[in-house]
Amino acid sequence: MIVTSSKTSTLIAYLQMMRPANILTAWADILLGYAASGAVIVSTVNSLSTASLIPLGWLLLSTTGLYGGGVVFNDVFDAELDAKERPERPIPSGRSSKQEAIVLGSALLIVGIVAAANVSTLSAALATFIAVAALSYDAIAKHNPFIGPLNMGLCRGSNLLLGVSAVPIMVQSHWFLALIPVVYIAAITTISRGEVHGGSRSIGLLAVLMLSLVIGGLFGLALLPTYSGLNMLPFGLMFTILILPEFIRAALTPTAEQIRGAVKAGIICLIVLDAAIAAGFTNEIYGLGVLGLLPISKGLAKLFAVT
Repeated sequence: MIVTSSKTSTLIAYLQMMRPANILTAWADILLGYAASGAVIVSTVNSLSTASLIPLGWLLLSTTGLYGGGVVFNDVFDAELDAKERPERPIPSGRSSKQEAIVLGSALLIVGIVAAANVSTLSAALATFIAVAALSYDAIAKHNPFIGPLNMGLCRGSNLLLGVSAVPIMVQSHWFLALIPVVYIAAITTISRGEVHGGSRSIGLLAVLMLSLVIGGLFGLALLPTYSGLNMLPFGLMFTILILPEFIRAALTPTAEQIRGAVKAGIICLIVLDAAIAAGFTNEIYGLGVLGLLPISKGLAKLFAVT
């Protein structure tokens, strides 16, 4: 009984480091990229089959490994700092050793790259870039106020393109979509710097400005000839209503509690943003399918840390 309890505690610690709620937001990126690639429409026209969904399955597994591995290594590099600021985290609390975390993180990143390689060479290259970018952020870039947010944004933008790589040639024409998550994640990363000790109003206002650019870019997609602004509209309004007030409150009252609330909302609302963009490339039904990840992610966020 004691051994079983110990194994359960270790498994929970591993899951905490992997941040399951966040992984579902990475799934949403892939589903968006898959929609933008045109694979959804092609699969529907040719009658949806198991074979047509195999690349999507590999890409979902890939992003699970890449995101999970990236955040596990984040805990590895932050172990000493967490011992002071977040002693309840798995490594400083002793529920997982640093060596175990390194093995777990490495295995997840390898799974991410290998899974992507089953789709295409381009997919494997994107997965490798994401893994390297995640490690560079964890180890070095996060401590730089400019490079850190940009680095994290590139991880997320590349993850979207990983979804597009289900049809590799489409990456050439849809690369610009990566700019939206790049700026969005940079905004979240910028404001998150105050989630432990509080932040400054100027940094908060900068994050609000970046978020405004994201909202503008989202609605600006309606100008594309192959994009339906009407399909996107309800999802886009939902995203704006959910996230903008959180960022404004955190900017005007930059306490640690307000900032943590904005960061948590920002991460979870990634699903809403992805659903909005995906709906414009497909239809409302597909958008609702992506949005369906939201309640699951919010449920997991109650069980496992998001930040």
